[in-house]
Amino acid sequence: MSRIILEGFMGAGKSACGRTLSKELLLPYMDTDREIEKREKKKVSAIFEEFGEEYFRKAETALMKELAEGSKCHNGVISVGGGLPIREENRYWMQKAGIVVYLKLSPELLINRLEGTEWRRPMLKGGVREKVESLLPVREPMYIEAADYVLDTDGMDIVGVVNQLKLICHGRSSLPRRERA
Repeated sequence: MSRIILEGFMGAGKSACGRTLSKELLLPYMDTDREIEKREKKKVSAIFEEFGEEYFRKAETALMKELAEGSKCHNGVISVGGGLPIREENRYWMQKAGIVVYLKLSPELLINRLEGTEWRRPMLKGGVREKVESLLPVREPMYIEAADYVLDTDGMDIVGVVNQLKLICHGRSSLPRRERA
């Protein structure tokens, strides 16, 4: 099994599913946002506030390149930030680093999950509904472009999502594998 990389919008369950999957498969886990926080010794919200979004996006790119070219977190599970795939080079590095799975969730369910989290998610300033309705249509084509698999998680609990991810990891998923460009 190679690395599995979980992508999707904020609130799609990347971190929760990634942590659970890594525990069940006894593999290392990395959340790119947490890794950047560790390296910068600041929360993502503080990085955005002090240095801006572009600085953070460059840190994401450097980390993805490092993961794709190096052996860190070999055969593990990686959850990437919701905005990481917006850069074309990040989509390239994600594909080089492992199997990419887009955890797709409907806008309404995303809004329900994200309500009340604006204080810790810099990209949600200005209102959850407004941000989901404006950002998701822009980001989703990029998520799909990067993905080897698109897993529609509407109506699934974490156990169901993790079971589907395990099937993907073991090459037994009934989901079609997308052709990479």
